[in-house]
Amino acid sequence: MDYWNHNVHYHPLVLGAVPVGCRAALDVGCGEGALVRTLARQVEAVTGVDCSTEMVRLARERSLGVPNVTFAEADFLDGSHGLLTQGGYDFISAVAVIHHVRFAEAIRAMVRLLAPGGRLVIVGLARNKTPLDWVISAAGVPAARLNALRHGGKSDPDGMPIQMPTLAWGDVRRAANQLLPGCRFRRHLLWRYSLIWDKPTTPGGLLFGSGRRRWG
Repeated sequence: MDYWNHNVHYHPLVLGAVPVGCRAALDVGCGEGALVRTLARQVEAVTGVDCSTEMVRLARERSLGVPNVTFAEADFLDGSHGLLTQGGYDFISAVAVIHHVRFAEAIRAMVRLLAPGGRLVIVGLARNKTPLDWVISAAGVPAARLNALRHGGKSDPDGMPIQMPTLAWGDVRRAANQLLPGCRFRRHLLWRYSLIWDKPTTPGGLLFGSGRRRWG
């Protein structure tokens, strides 16, 4: 990793939520593939998908020595292209991606891609709306500066698409609880939230990865 930013800061959270024995993972909005390459150390096969031609080119270029990763230039919302397997992934991650599209549409698309018993982990952005939102966001400024100093500054890969979120923190929480019953939502210091959800299995089935780390 030759850069650090607020998204990279939460990669360990994503990695810690990978189910034990995970066979196939998908990273939505993979960018230049940093998280995909790290996931490949603990998952049998990892696919990264991004709609940016330049990001996919960089991802492939920087992942030449990693045999168990593949990259698809595609819109994950469109299941008709055949590049992604519906219900084919034990683990799906999406870091700083979902605010680029409609929240409900993105959630439904990822649920379709997730295998029964699989796990979905989202690290996302939201906007401040209430006075409490602004207070919590202000509390993150010292931590962000300290982390940036420790990592030599904050930076992003060239060509990384940037968009400001439209949903507020409370809106995201309410929508997530409605669309993903039983999900675990948490707001984090560096202007991100995490959303973790396990897809139900078929009747009588067991959750995939019963030895997975527990998130409260």
